[in-house]
Amino acid sequence: MPITAAALSFIVCFALVFVLVRRLGHVGLDRPNDRSLHERPVPRTGGVAVLAGVATSLGFGVLQLWLPMAIALALAALSFLDDLYTMRSSWRLAGHLAAACILVWYVLSPMHPIEMVVLILAVTWITNLYNFMDGSDGLAGGMSLIGFATYALAAWLADEIALAVAAASVAAAAGAFLFYNFHPARIFLGDVGSIPLGFLAAALGVLGWRNDAWPLWFPLAVFGPFIGDATLTLVKRVIRGERVWRAHREHYYQRMIRMGLGHRTTAYIEYATMALCAGAALLGRQQAPGIQVAVFCGVTLGLVGIAAWVDARWARHSRAERVAA
Repeated sequence: MPITAAALSFIVCFALVFVLVRRLGHVGLDRPNDRSLHERPVPRTGGVAVLAGVATSLGFGVLQLWLPMAIALALAALSFLDDLYTMRSSWRLAGHLAAACILVWYVLSPMHPIEMVVLILAVTWITNLYNFMDGSDGLAGGMSLIGFATYALAAWLADEIALAVAAASVAAAAGAFLFYNFHPARIFLGDVGSIPLGFLAAALGVLGWRNDAWPLWFPLAVFGPFIGDATLTLVKRVIRGERVWRAHREHYYQRMIRMGLGHRTTAYIEYATMALCAGAALLGRQQAPGIQVAVFCGVTLGLVGIAAWVDARWARHSRAERVAA
C-alpha cells in the first residue's frame, strides 16, 4: 500500500508542477533581491502541487491521520495568502502556534503542562525552520525526500501502515517536485509548501513517538541537518543582537553557496549528511538506551563538527574578500 500511494502522489505532483511551470509560470513570482541566491524571477507555487500529491494518501487508509493533514492544509492556505500578500510575521506565528497547540493537545493529552509547552514550541519551531531552509535550489525538496522516506521505512518496519503511507506520499511528492526544483530551479516551494512540510515533519514525528514506532530523538536525528543549521544560525544572530525575524543570508547552506561551492555541490553535501543522519537513526532507534544515547550524541557532534568546518572556511573567505576590496 505505501508503494501504491507513493506512486500516485508522485504522478499527481509531477503533473501539477508541470502545469505550474509551463502554464502558470507568471503567478506568484519570487523576484531576486539583495538577500536572494537566485538571479531571475521564479514562481513559488510548487508547494500547491506537493500538497495535492500528499492529499492523495487520504484514499489509502490514512483517514486516522485526518487532523495533521487538515492542519497542514490550513497552514498551506494561510501561507498561500502570505506568499501573495505578505502577512505580518506576528499573524503567521500565531497561526503556527495555534496549529502546534491543536496537534499536541489532540494527540498527547493528557500530559504534563510543561511537557506540552515544550512540544508545542518544538513543533512551532520545526514548522518555521523548514521555511528558513528553503532558500537553495533542490535543498528542501531533496531533504524532504530523504527525511520522509526514512519516516516511511521506520513506520513500515514498526507495522504503522497509515503513518508509512502518509510519509511515503510526502517523500514521493517531494521527489517529483525535485525534478523541477534542482539547480537551476524552475519553481520554488514557497511558504505554501515549506510551512506545511515543516509541520508534517514535526507532526508525523510526534505521532510515530506516541505509537511507539520510534523514540522521540529519532525525528530530531533524521532532520538534524535542517534543525541544526536553522537553530545554530538563530542562536548566533540572537547573540549578535540582530533582528532575527528579518531575511538574511547567514545560514550554513547559504554560506556554502556564497563561498563558491554552488547550489549543486551544496545540495549533494546536504543530501549526504542527511542520509548519514537518517541511516544512523534507523539503525539506532530500537537499540538499548545507552546505544540510542550514543547514536544521538554522535549525530549531534557530527553536525556541530560540520558547522565548525563551514565557520572556519567562511572566516577565511571573508578575510580574503576584505583584502581583495
